[in-house]
Amino acid sequence: MLLLFQIPAIAILLSRLLQAPRRHPPLQPRLATPDQLGQVSIIVPTLNEAARISPCLAGLTRQSYEVREIIVVDSRSQDGTGDRVKAAQLTDPRFRLITDDPLPRGWVGRPWALHTGFLHSSEGSEWILGIDADTQPQPGLVASLIATAEQEKYDLISLSPRFILKGLGELGLQPALLMTLVYRFGATGSIAPRAERVMANGQCFLCRRSLLVSLGGYTLAKGSFCDDVTLARFAASQGAKVGFLDGANVLKVRMYEGMAETWREWGRSLDLKDASSRGQKWGDLGFLLAVQGLPLGVVLLLGISLSLGYAPRSAWVALGVNGALVAMRFALCGAIAPSYDFSQAPATWTFWLSPLADPAAVYRIFLSSLRSPKQWRGRDYS
Repeated sequence: MLLLFQIPAIAILLSRLLQAPRRHPPLQPRLATPDQLGQVSIIVPTLNEAARISPCLAGLTRQSYEVREIIVVDSRSQDGTGDRVKAAQLTDPRFRLITDDPLPRGWVGRPWALHTGFLHSSEGSEWILGIDADTQPQPGLVASLIATAEQEKYDLISLSPRFILKGLGELGLQPALLMTLVYRFGATGSIAPRAERVMANGQCFLCRRSLLVSLGGYTLAKGSFCDDVTLARFAASQGAKVGFLDGANVLKVRMYEGMAETWREWGRSLDLKDASSRGQKWGDLGFLLAVQGLPLGVVLLLGISLSLGYAPRSAWVALGVNGALVAMRFALCGAIAPSYDFSQAPATWTFWLSPLADPAAVYRIFLSSLRSPKQWRGRDYS
């Protein structure tokens, strides 16, 4: 029964992972060209981000003349976030600080701030770029995004970043959570077979202004806790060319402080239920259970049973299949290692043990699938 459950899932997993050699190459930093002058309006949604927004502001300042304006939409922060933006404005007049209206009923804070920024952006900009406050944009990011979008006729591009990890706990847990996305959607830069399999990342989300106008801004994703994926999938279903590309060379991010915050905050949205049908949500959960959640435990239990003399042929086959899955998962640590910045980590060896956290990561996706968040980024949605 276990093998009947796992073998179809393994076939799906291999079909996704084998696309990796054909994936879109990682973006490289580029210099702006004269034809890119003033093409982009950047929107940064903020709520009490004073402790981590400075690297983001510094990185945006280092972008060139392709950026027309940088609109920071603050949701009445109480920690001095606005003061950090005003200080940046003294040396870079492209910064604009605005305060959004109180959150309307039915909206989540992040898409509301992005929608507010979009409505205040210049109509002269051909592109709208949403950037999260916890990111660290590298020089050449925006020019590279525009050049890639124009040359390859994309209407919407989002990037996977290089994650900055520090603590021992997060070095083990975060890669296991990330792997739940890789298993479900393949390597970053792979082509999604259907609109409902499109992946996106709102930390760096570039969209043609004309497309956003046709979609009504961010209203389609107003109540979504994964607004990036919700909007990208709808755009793809309407015929837009959507890409989720590797941005590790042009974008870094420090998402959460420690294992507990990673578990609590990131785990809330990784099920992507707001952008998925009920069948897709539970189908993906069953798939993750088969190929990521169960193998380690199966290997341990069967290993003990076989050592005690219980050795039917099917048990040996199951042990071999699940042992191969565990070995493959450890090998994939090497594949995702370039997506991490370990320069501030005290003991990087714990990253290589992250497969041991896979059962917990799948359990976290299951918990998130059962309920919608009541708290999110300092807001109460109960």
